[in-house]
Amino acid sequence: MNPAEKYKQFIFEDYQFDPATGVLDLHYSMDGDLKFTESYKFDFAFADYNEAELDRALQALFFLAGSSYYKTYIPREIVIKKGALDAEQAAFFSKTYQRGMGEFWYVNKLDPHTPVTFPVTTDKLEPLPEQPARDGMVVAIGGGKDSLVSVETLRERVQNIGTWSLNHRPQLTPMAERIGLPHYWVDREWDTILLELNKQGALNGHIPISGIFACVGTVVAILAGKRDVVVSNENSANDPTLVYEGVEVNHQYSKSQEFEQDFQKYLRHTLGDDVRYYSFLRPYSEIHIAEVFAKIAFEKYKDVFSSCNRAFVHGSTELSWCGVCSKCAFVFLALTPFIPREKLETVWGGKNLLLDPALEPMYRKLLGIEGDKPLDCVGDVKESRSAMRLAQNIYPELQDKYQFDIPEGYDYRKLFSHEMPEDIYAIFQQTLALA
Repeated sequence: MNPAEKYKQFIFEDYQFDPATGVLDLHYSMDGDLKFTESYKFDFAFADYNEAELDRALQALFFLAGSSYYKTYIPREIVIKKGALDAEQAAFFSKTYQRGMGEFWYVNKLDPHTPVTFPVTTDKLEPLPEQPARDGMVVAIGGGKDSLVSVETLRERVQNIGTWSLNHRPQLTPMAERIGLPHYWVDREWDTILLELNKQGALNGHIPISGIFACVGTVVAILAGKRDVVVSNENSANDPTLVYEGVEVNHQYSKSQEFEQDFQKYLRHTLGDDVRYYSFLRPYSEIHIAEVFAKIAFEKYKDVFSSCNRAFVHGSTELSWCGVCSKCAFVFLALTPFIPREKLETVWGGKNLLLDPALEPMYRKLLGIEGDKPLDCVGDVKESRSAMRLAQNIYPELQDKYQFDIPEGYDYRKLFSHEMPEDIYAIFQQTLALA
């Protein structure tokens, strides 16, 4: 049987939050028979918060986190037993699932136009009670260079700032301690039944995971008494990875500017202006971020940062760089023009990835010379080519190995559009001297 025909309904059953323990439990099912539970523990001291506002943030997480389980059999009908969606909210989740699962449709050879339809269950939202205005921000850290650039540029210019993370506490503790700001830990436990279902033929693939992070960050902001949820998504997250049956597939859809705009609109609709979400690095290219990181953060964090996916697999407890994946290859390339060779090689245990013959096929993909760009959070082809051109000045032996053109007029230091509030963009402009 086709897995997509096994169940008729995906049901949002229930969610419960216990303020005493900080634990949120989310419950889903297929046809009421196959059941799933996912849990989050918000492990920090809570500020005073409005319960109605928190509930709306929890509902957003409830609905978006369901994508991990919906994808197993993608039933045609979605049913909501707990929570309420008006037309605007339902449209947001329908689009975010459909577009955010673009890679999922591609990997499983499914129709990329497959509709995902959230039902409208209420005509309008009830107004939230007024509450005192909040300020301050929580900056998401995930282990990589981008969030460290945001932290280091904001910490000297913003009061009441903290950091937060989702899972991977053993790997991220040294970084959080090195940063030295208040840190808000969140632990997520997904239902391990997914592993067994995948063995039995259930569908698997990429979901809008950064959208889930955005929802978690919203909850963190409310519980921590902050106003702003700050992420560090750059301009190249807008770039589609490939085209599948006429549809652009973007591995980083929920890091894109389009998602950022949609989520900002969702927050204004559901929470007013009490919580703001935006990327502080949207105007930058990945290579520009690498240049800034080399100037202001590399020496401080060189032994506690990593973007390597293998450092964050389930069960991993240490940050590391594998030296063979697309993330390692790209980050090494991006940093090569700005960090002395001996210092950069030390991060990878003395290995020089640009000179590794085994990585030549990977670099050809990153450069758009041969094959599709990897389905990963890496820079776009223009950025990779720009960095490689600079790297070829350091390693002349790479000039014959990788031959390519860069679009006329392309400048990795050009600033792009953004979705920051005016007061935050004013702070961003103050930091341009660092770049």
